Amino acid sequence: MDHAKVAGEVVEAVGGASNISAAAHCATRLRLVIADESKINQQALDDNEDLKGTFAAGGMFQIIVGPGDVDQVYAHMVSDHGVREVSKDEAKEEAEAGGNIFSRFIKMIADIFVPVLPALIAGGLLMALHSVLTAEGLFGERSVIQMYPAMTDYDALINLVSSAAFAFLPVLVGFSAAKRFGGNTYLGAAMGAAMVSPSLLSAYSMTDAAAAAKFWAYTDQSSVWHLFGLEVSKVGYQAMVIPTLVVTWIMCLIEKSLHKVLKGTADFLLTPLITLLITGFLAFVVVGPVTRELSNYLTYGINWAYTTLGIFGGLIFGFFYSAIVVTGLHQSFPAIEIPLLPSNGGVGDFIFPIASMANVAQGAAALAVFFKTRDAKLKGLAGAGGVSAVFGITEPAIFGVNLRLRWPFYCAMVSAAIGSAGVALLNVRGQALGAAGFVGFVSIIPKSIPAYLALEVLVFVISFGLTFGYAMTRGKADMEGRAPAAKAAAPVAAAAAVAPAAAPAPAAAPAPASAPSFSDEALADLSVSSPLAGTAIPLEQVKDESFAKGMLGPGIGIEPADGLVVAPFDGTVTVAFPTGHAYGLKSASGVQVLIHVGMDTVKLDGKGFTPRVAKGDVVRRGDVLAEVDLDVIREAGYETITPVVVTNKKKLGAITPVASGQIQRGDALLDVAPKEA
Repeated sequence: MDHAKVAGEVVEAVGGASNISAAAHCATRLRLVIADESKINQQALDDNEDLKGTFAAGGMFQIIVGPGDVDQVYAHMVSDHGVREVSKDEAKEEAEAGGNIFSRFIKMIADIFVPVLPALIAGGLLMALHSVLTAEGLFGERSVIQMYPAMTDYDALINLVSSAAFAFLPVLVGFSAAKRFGGNTYLGAAMGAAMVSPSLLSAYSMTDAAAAAKFWAYTDQSSVWHLFGLEVSKVGYQAMVIPTLVVTWIMCLIEKSLHKVLKGTADFLLTPLITLLITGFLAFVVVGPVTRELSNYLTYGINWAYTTLGIFGGLIFGFFYSAIVVTGLHQSFPAIEIPLLPSNGGVGDFIFPIASMANVAQGAAALAVFFKTRDAKLKGLAGAGGVSAVFGITEPAIFGVNLRLRWPFYCAMVSAAIGSAGVALLNVRGQALGAAGFVGFVSIIPKSIPAYLALEVLVFVISFGLTFGYAMTRGKADMEGRAPAAKAAAPVAAAAAVAPAAAPAPAAAPAPASAPSFSDEALADLSVSSPLAGTAIPLEQVKDESFAKGMLGPGIGIEPADGLVVAPFDGTVTVAFPTGHAYGLKSASGVQVLIHVGMDTVKLDGKGFTPRVAKGDVVRRGDVLAEVDLDVIREAGYETITPVVVTNKKKLGAITPVASGQIQRGDALLDVAPKEA
């Protein structure tokens, strides 16, 4: 790789050095804070054979270069083009500070709710299963458990597990919000637990008018506290989001202020005590009651507007929903949807079925492109993205296909508007959160499932038909494919994850003064053994897009049982990051491997890592590369799963993971075949 040339190409493709507010890098990728994303020439980056892929995350535009090359490309960007060099933490802070107040607020909500969504979706799907088992008229006049009484206890257990995430939602939100606001996550969880304490009247009880009237009429010591001359009602905050967010934010402000004043033992003992004491009083006396009313009015107001506008409300919301996804605003919708769920006393969630219409429409549009395009790369993106979208994940279809061509995106918007108008007309409502696509019918109130599925099919047919028809007429030129000489493309407005180019081999480290001597067996051995003891998992399950999608090469993930990392073969260390979290090695037979210990562990700046090798060192299979304190990684909130990937796959044959389940250091991990002549 010509590092200076690649640096110049990257700078030009992202709009010049003046468009890069700040730049940093990790073991594999450039992390750029972009001033104006509309200036990014995404096509030029896609077509660059030396780059492995791009994606946007954490407010930064990230370009995957590869181990051993990224630091040199970065150095040329700084020295040759005047790009502003900052640390990774400074780049993150600048990225978070970028944009207007509204966009930063939406990003904050997304950062808090995205980690919590798996628990909410799982709980929602279990609630849907409970509803299917107990709904009368779905499979006959009687419900399933009425027809089969032996299922009653199974249903009761399902209902118990399904309601846990919602009943104790403030605990989950408190933990996640405290992490986002920079406070102690366990203090955040403790405040969330206090807000749903069993000693408080459940907020669910207040949804019943008779129970509420009885409660408010009952004003003795058991129903209220007398604090600061006020009567404070003993009511919990089950399934309430806004009160928990505000309380946790205040708690983190108090905690961080105390950390600045108190030091040493006093800080350790008194900061948590004072933080919880002050926050507790504020939560129940001031913040909670005020934000409870705000949350209720917000939910009722949005539901009233949708209900009042009727079919026009559905049409407008459905038309703009996919555009909302592009902005990221949809990440804040769970805060509105949760109070609408029947399990929380609501009348049903209208946002979920409308989101499903929009997702299916975008998927159908992408699939129409798949059937018409002659561009092999676009066909691959459209096929995978289209299938993903109809099952609820639209970003690959929207950013990889529809927005790039524009007209499929518009066809899908029109189709979604028609389906969403039907949602409003037929009053289709969701009873749980779930995958917003064809499989989302399990999250719909049972009596509306037939209407929901019929509308999904209608939307799919309209969107596919509109896009297919346009592709045969005015969009025909876009379907012909790009000529090799015409690869310069106009800048795209949305910077997002796209299918990467095939990964080139990273540059090898300079040869040591005396070349290492390896045995004939080592020179012919292409196998890769496990550098860790632990549990092997498929690479697709690694929580990092660049690894999970194979952008850095094929391989496997390992959940380590301990922190001893050893060499997977006889070879040379080509990359040894100063922070100790990532190592690149080249075997005597030519296999190049990257071992990345944990996810985002570069942010620890070496804390918990003790490197035992340096770049250029010759190692034998089983030699210690590093010792890692896994507890330090976990306490910082990062994943310990370690990807082991082959980065020069183009020079090799088939690369097959051979490990599964529990493995020990030195066990066979990857089977690498030589490249066929």
